[in-house]
Amino acid sequence: MAAGKDRHVFQALGLTRVVIEDGKVVSVSEPKLDYCPLFKKFRNLDRITPEAVKENVESRIREFGLCTENRKVRDGDYVTFGISEILSAALAAGSIDAAVIACDGAGTAVVTDPELLQGLCGRISGLVETSPLKVVQDAVGRENILDPEGCTIDPLRGADMAAARYGKFAVTVANPHDAAAIRKRYGDRAVVAAVHSSAIGPKGAQLYFDNCDLVTACASAPIRKEAGSRDIVVAGNKVEIYGVTDIGKKLVIDKLASLGRKPYDGGPLDEPRPLLNADLLSGDE
Repeated sequence: MAAGKDRHVFQALGLTRVVIEDGKVVSVSEPKLDYCPLFKKFRNLDRITPEAVKENVESRIREFGLCTENRKVRDGDYVTFGISEILSAALAAGSIDAAVIACDGAGTAVVTDPELLQGLCGRISGLVETSPLKVVQDAVGRENILDPEGCTIDPLRGADMAAARYGKFAVTVANPHDAAAIRKRYGDRAVVAAVHSSAIGPKGAQLYFDNCDLVTACASAPIRKEAGSRDIVVAGNKVEIYGVTDIGKKLVIDKLASLGRKPYDGGPLDEPRPLLNADLLSGDE
């Protein structure tokens, strides 16, 4: 990233690569998915196209200032049930002391405020690259940001920050090797949550279920297959979230109970299409 450049890159809806510069969407790649049930539910979007993705990201810029100094940084639940909602509830309940997240304007950061976590993470896509936003860094506190100038995204180093200050902390990861490294270093002190997992293949799926407390299915067929062989709690019938460990199961069940809902126990599924089989991170099948 060039010095002083206002540039933010996401892996967004449909696994598109979206680039935002100076508050404008400057590029959107071709999607790898045709359909996402969550965007059908919330935006009535029947088919994912570059034009639809561009409009969706532009609407987020308008509505809550995504990647701009107009960024709304605190919020309540948006999708009702997602990783950010689970972790926000865990913070509020005292089940964890802090959460390591990645957000536009800061990169990897450690937060302890449930509404701040939800505001920063509830409506963003998979963050690849970002640059500083004063409104975000003021809310988070520069001392709680891994790299305020470069906005590095590194969950393992973020976990190191959290571990130096807190007892029990959550970490969101988008790479199975990060999950394994955090689990090896911090054991049960870390609640590891796998997010943005559409591009995960069979080996990555196994690593996730071996090392994570929470796993999102996204559009990954291997993650769904691996889930079928595990003793887990399942939430939802669209983009499933799996509680894998005892604490993962508890966090899922507690959040469902707060909504008057129960874990998924069979029935019709409304999943992303097509489900992806290849590991798009490493090229492994």
